[in-house]
Amino acid sequence: MFEPNYKKIGNRKMDYASNHFKRIDHVEIIPSDFETSLAFYRDVLGFQAGERHPVDMPPLREIVYLTIGDTMLELLSVEDPAPASNEQWQVGYRMMALEVENMEEAIAYLSRHNVEPVWGPMDIGGSKRAEVTDPDGLGIELREWHAGNV
Repeated sequence: MFEPNYKKIGNRKMDYASNHFKRIDHVEIIPSDFETSLAFYRDVLGFQAGERHPVDMPPLREIVYLTIGDTMLELLSVEDPAPASNEQWQVGYRMMALEVENMEEAIAYLSRHNVEPVWGPMDIGGSKRAEVTDPDGLGIELREWHAGNV
């Protein structure tokens, strides 16, 4: 059984592991259509695409790193990837979240690119939240934080 090793700092517990792990470096995405997803993340969401790296390690064929702010995605081209589950509440990663400056402007921009919210936008107290999906239906949360609530 997992038992975390904590030390007390002020009113909080701090796990010793926080001294070893700095941040999430990147998230990997395997799309059904590499070019379509690359265009979506780059041309619609504004990620900057780095060099494309061919890989000779079947079924992996190619990798491209996409960045926005200090966030990085690793898009993987895989031969004949298995389809994603349509079950919303399955075990695993549910979605990534992108912070937006202005929810209404972000939704209007995405709508001009044929991307519509599948949920929201809704004011949930300290922020506004909406959800859209990428070309494979992978969830992307949009979050506009109200001042002082980050």
